Amino acid sequence: LKSRDGGKSKMATSEVILQKKLNYAIHRWSSYSANYVPDNILVDKPNDQSSRWSSDSNYPPQFLTLKLERPSIVYSITFGKYEKTHVCNLKKFKVYGGLNDDNMIELLQSGLKNDHNKEAFDLKSKIEGQLFPCRYVKIVPIMSWGPSFNFSVWYVELSGDDSPELVQPCLQWYNSYREQQAIRLCLKHFRQHNYDEAFESLQKKTKVSLEHPILTELHNHLVVQGDFDACEALVERAVHDGLFNEFISQQEYRPKWTLIEPVCNGSSEEDRPGMRGGHQMVIDANTETIYLFGGWDGSQDLANLWEYNVPASRWTCLSKDTEKDDGPSARSCHKMCIDSERRQIYLLGRYLDSSLRTTETLKSDFYVYDIDNNKWTLISQNTAEEGGPKLIFDHQMCMDVEKQTIYVFGGRVLTSGSSTEERSSNEPLFSGLYSYHCPTNTWKLLREDSGNAGPQDIRSRIGHSMLFHTQRRQLYIFAGQRSKEYLNDFFTYNVDTDEVEFISDGTKKEEGQVPAAGFTQRATIDPELDEIHVLSGLSKDKEKREENVRNSFWVYDIKQKKWSCIYKNEHLNKEQWGKNHPAEPCPRFAHQLVYDHIHQVHYLFGGNPGKSNSPKMRLDDFWSLKLCRASKEQLLRRCRYLIRRHKFQEIAAADPLAALQFLQCDLASIVDHEDDEETREFQQLASTLFKSKEEIADGYNMHFLTDVDDHFPGRTQLFDTLVAFFPEHMAQPKGNLVDLITF
Repeated sequence: LKSRDGGKSKMATSEVILQKKLNYAIHRWSSYSANYVPDNILVDKPNDQSSRWSSDSNYPPQFLTLKLERPSIVYSITFGKYEKTHVCNLKKFKVYGGLNDDNMIELLQSGLKNDHNKEAFDLKSKIEGQLFPCRYVKIVPIMSWGPSFNFSVWYVELSGDDSPELVQPCLQWYNSYREQQAIRLCLKHFRQHNYDEAFESLQKKTKVSLEHPILTELHNHLVVQGDFDACEALVERAVHDGLFNEFISQQEYRPKWTLIEPVCNGSSEEDRPGMRGGHQMVIDANTETIYLFGGWDGSQDLANLWEYNVPASRWTCLSKDTEKDDGPSARSCHKMCIDSERRQIYLLGRYLDSSLRTTETLKSDFYVYDIDNNKWTLISQNTAEEGGPKLIFDHQMCMDVEKQTIYVFGGRVLTSGSSTEERSSNEPLFSGLYSYHCPTNTWKLLREDSGNAGPQDIRSRIGHSMLFHTQRRQLYIFAGQRSKEYLNDFFTYNVDTDEVEFISDGTKKEEGQVPAAGFTQRATIDPELDEIHVLSGLSKDKEKREENVRNSFWVYDIKQKKWSCIYKNEHLNKEQWGKNHPAEPCPRFAHQLVYDHIHQVHYLFGGNPGKSNSPKMRLDDFWSLKLCRASKEQLLRRCRYLIRRHKFQEIAAADPLAALQFLQCDLASIVDHEDDEETREFQQLASTLFKSKEEIADGYNMHFLTDVDDHFPGRTQLFDTLVAFFPEHMAQPKGNLVDLITF
């Protein structure tokens, strides 16, 4: 039994409904070969190779349409498979649904793993927050696992609810919704073609609104009255009220890298950290201060502690050797996290060369640094003796500041050459998931390392990313390396419920759609924006490390469950890179990246450029990264420009002299002269003064069948352009009535 929200329909908002297996029959199919008939998918026989539907070609469109016993709310679809991998399994497919078989909407786009396990997928079951019923479900194969092979489906099970008490209200709502959308399309068509009487009559009869009143007011000012000043004022009010925020949030980011040149007292190297990789950085966003410790300079581990004050643009060395200040010894591949409220930094782990590993050096020391008092405290000489992890490196550590709890996951356990554990298995040892409660100095093992792939199992690794979402109270864990295997899975761990949920298990081929499986990528999180940012490091594509060094920057939208790549660069030699990309950091790994979530700025320092001819070379450059989208002010300026550009075109058709004056004063003042395209467009507008009325009308690129005012088509086109900046739920339907005519 599950409780689902009935939304705005007439159902109770917490209706208890029964999910069950839904009965269906085969309705239609594109083709089938030999005895692989469509009815085979009704029975689950994983050990029978012939128990499947198989198309007689892979030429599209191939499909299977299923007809449910009665209209139902369909929540999920499950695919059964053959007991072994098979080249005809569906690598990519789509699922459609609807009340009739010639008018369906897309419910799912996904793919199957090429294995023997059943796979279940949630289907889209709501439109505008409302449950909608289906009578037909259509499966459309797109690609099989074997190139040029036909498609096979072995077994299909649909789950949902067909109870009349749930479906009937949904059916009534859906029919009403379709009727309303049809009326809105008619209203849109009538208004676009200036059929005023038909528009007013239909709206009066049905009482259906085409759009939000604000957009009706905009249409009245712009299209009907041609009052461009009132139009600008309305748009300005809309921007101020936040109506453009949704549009802004949907735009792709543009990366803006800036090389930071800190203030120096002289040319002394003591004014800034030196070259290094494998170091650690944390940031206190409240004070805009970055803390950097340790690392490897190509020859030795480092033990210096630095702070960088962002407003002052200045590095300060807090300690040249923290070991002499009762702090940690020189180290690299360690991890740090910060408690910004209590102004403390925690440090755990390090890498040791095998020649330096002894019983004493293999102890896992654990430190805390008091920022205000500039003082280190040794919390534990060996966390393994207190229920915590053994000495590890390349792990991940993050903090739940509210609960004063640190989470440590993964990392390789350092062992001596005589270790019986690692020697007996011939496999490296990896650390599990631990929590550490700061006030009580208590460690707890939450998950042991598991080589299994069960739904609640966690495979430990090195070089991965782990982030804590303060609002969702989940750890987000992504990628890494386990022995020789590069991982590309992505999952969450709920710190309150002890539950693991996989966003992606990394087995599906999604090249170009998600960050490549790799090692030493750096990740940050913005809980307010519900975004995860990943700067990739090494990829697994080539054996030669130098060819591997490439960086790309990805953003994961947690709400939409979608990755976007906003930045890529490839490995080039230093001279070539400096000439071609003076405003971007060269590709690297073993760098550090921190994020100021308050000011929404990333900071990157150092790393290894991966030069085979200079293996000891490390970097000491320092960069900021701002992810830019158009601001509200920029969108307002753009709207004003579009409105005034159109006003100029109307004036030019009637009074060229007045148009020239308007161009030089009102329009020139709003042009973004740093935008080359807009500048060229502005410069070309002067030529409009020498065009005929007919040429100007043709420039609108809108030709209607009615004999209407010359200005109507152009104003309507401008209105449609401005409407695109408003939320979709406020606007007229996107489709056009004439598009329904297919001949």
